[in-house]
Amino acid sequence: MKLIDLAHKIEDFLPAYPGDDETRLINTRKLKEDSYTNHRLQIDMHSGTHIDSPMHLIDSNAYICEYPLESFIGDGCIIDVRNEPVIKLKKEYKDKITEGCILLLYTGLYHKFGAKEYFYEHPVVDMEFAEFMVERKIKILGMDTPSPDKPPFPVHKLLLKSKIFILENLTNMDTLLDAEKFEVIALPLNIKADSSILRVVARVI
Repeated sequence: MKLIDLAHKIEDFLPAYPGDDETRLINTRKLKEDSYTNHRLQIDMHSGTHIDSPMHLIDSNAYICEYPLESFIGDGCIIDVRNEPVIKLKKEYKDKITEGCILLLYTGLYHKFGAKEYFYEHPVVDMEFAEFMVERKIKILGMDTPSPDKPPFPVHKLLLKSKIFILENLTNMDTLLDAEKFEVIALPLNIKADSSILRVVARVI
């Protein structure tokens, strides 16, 4: 068994989505001066690696902490979509995506995490492909980009309305390209919020 970390490290001034508040991670107590160490974190739930739930863009009363833990664990499926500015549905994708899977679309863009082009020039998922995800009843869509779409966020709204969660700002996905079978564990914080920062792990079986 091998575990692969798919989450960006949380640190002071972690890159945030344009318009969101900046992340601060401050060392508030120091061992030599205070006899103990402590840190304070100020962060949006959509900064760094995080998961969107329906409440983010859909009229829903369910906070992310209210969904069953089983919603965030499942068999992984990864598709290499590098060099596709618009990620369209292909026959080979249909054959690979199974019902209830956690679908990862690898764009390779994570190498530019934090750069202006990362947030403004990322690839987007075609609506036909998003509709297929709903039809196939996937559990989660995950990408190494800040979003699967751009304003007015039609893909977000379609998936979230269908209770398909969205993982954004993943990293290290290239290490899974040769994996025959793996499980994705993407547990949100037990937090009363629309979405959650989290640590995503792939368990190669």
